[in-house]
Amino acid sequence: MSELMGKYENWLKNAVADPDLTEELKSMDDVQIEDAFYRDLAFGTGGLRGVIGAGTNRMNIYTVAKASQGLADYVKNSFAEADRKIAVSYDSRIKSDLFAKVASAVFAANGIHVCIYTELMPTPCLSYAVRYLHCAAGIMVTASHNPSKYNGYKVYGADGCQITTEAAAAILAEIEKVDTFNDVPAGVYTKFDAYMQEGMIEYIGEDVYTAFVNEVKAQTMLKEGEEIDKDVAIVYSPLNGTGLKPVLRTLKESGFTNITVVAEQEQPDGHFPTCPYPNPEIREAMELGMQYARKKNADLLLATDPDCDRCGIAVKNADGEYVLLSGNEVGLLMLDYICARRTANGTMPANPVFVKTIVTMDLAEKIAEHYGVRTVNVLTGFKFIGEQIGKLEQEGHEEDYICGFEESYGYLTGSYVRDKDAVDAAFMICEMFAYYKTQNISLIEKLNELYETYGYCLNTLHSYEFEGSAGFAKMQGIMQDFRGNIDAFGGREVLSCTDYKEGVDGLPKSDVLKYRLADGCSVVVRPSGTEPKLKTYISVQAKTKADAEETEKKISESLEVFMN
Repeated sequence: MSELMGKYENWLKNAVADPDLTEELKSMDDVQIEDAFYRDLAFGTGGLRGVIGAGTNRMNIYTVAKASQGLADYVKNSFAEADRKIAVSYDSRIKSDLFAKVASAVFAANGIHVCIYTELMPTPCLSYAVRYLHCAAGIMVTASHNPSKYNGYKVYGADGCQITTEAAAAILAEIEKVDTFNDVPAGVYTKFDAYMQEGMIEYIGEDVYTAFVNEVKAQTMLKEGEEIDKDVAIVYSPLNGTGLKPVLRTLKESGFTNITVVAEQEQPDGHFPTCPYPNPEIREAMELGMQYARKKNADLLLATDPDCDRCGIAVKNADGEYVLLSGNEVGLLMLDYICARRTANGTMPANPVFVKTIVTMDLAEKIAEHYGVRTVNVLTGFKFIGEQIGKLEQEGHEEDYICGFEESYGYLTGSYVRDKDAVDAAFMICEMFAYYKTQNISLIEKLNELYETYGYCLNTLHSYEFEGSAGFAKMQGIMQDFRGNIDAFGGREVLSCTDYKEGVDGLPKSDVLKYRLADGCSVVVRPSGTEPKLKTYISVQAKTKADAEETEKKISESLEVFMN
């Protein structure tokens, strides 16, 4: 505890640039001190993410400045002076704008030119700006879909993709050399405006944002002059995040004007007052939008998460009730729509490629195979999908990429960015919905048609929280238990277990286990890279939905034994 108290006393003495932190430090008890200082906030391929507050294990101006100094040193070591430029964006979260300004000032103090958006912008806009402006790196201040107490800091490479394992390790090595209070340039916490006047920091122009919107609209699968019913009644919620302007602009410029926005969730608000967990994967986050949809008798409900890289939807079933579709289900529909339309329009590449993560529904591979599309499976995290697009680009085959998706509501249908894009997803979903509605086909009818053609498949995700230092240790112990000799889950024999910690099929080493079970079932277990959670993904193939649900229940109950 003496070492922790030493860190605490050091912060109490030196962390004086943010009055909120000074106040919090003074009020801490021993338990709070331990949780705030027992480790440095982890920096990995997702960058930083943690609870906002005082301490080395928290998101604050000092942990942001330290990470930014490490990134600045990495850029200075890796790029010629003329190429040292970093793009910056941020979302609606508490202190996001402050963290973005502090990071920008640190970069500028290190002689690195900074391009920052004039207002909050989605994650895909950051990825786009990195490529459009030929930057060495980019950062997005966001905690994506986490609750309001969190914030974070995603780091992007020059390719517009979230940094790879190797780059993350190199940046971390630089961060670890930085002393928070001695190695960060003096006064950066108040120098943003001064660096702006000097020209070291400049705002990203409207032309970049407009070019991004135009790239999204260019993803249309409609032939020139093809008419569909775009007067569909849409309810949209940006969940108090960044999606409002780009999503509405893209849809309206594409002819979708019958849109109602959920008023309580319209404006940016990092407290997320009506959706404490602002994740479109979660029913509670969609509930207010569904109430609006019922009142308006809407055809389609769309919601995007705070940094607008995930998109969730609800549609009416045959009984007129609104049904939420999972990320897998939307992905299957979108993959089939793109493949069918490209085939019909004669725009399918000679060697088309579809990319999915290993926890995404395997049924997608059957759809891709039907259309002669090659499937590439990658580790969890959209950065690995972006990496595959980059590889195709290096080979001169960028146009072979037709789409990619992950079960956690992330989609991308073009190569103009290298991360999931909910602006693109919202646009493509609306077009797909309208295309089928013109033919009197609902998305649920289309989904059932896919199941009838390729077989029924059920994928579920279960998350288990483990807070604090004790929780972190417990998660490690549970993963060790899963690496023991396991014969079956829920009565389904384990046929094989793939441990990605050893590195598989050229993929980076990752703390992920995938069990293949009898009867076409599978289980994936992994710790979250961004939250104190252990996640299990269950995939069940069966003749009927009822059979699949019964099997899934047995498997999930057997997995829960490990979590206690």
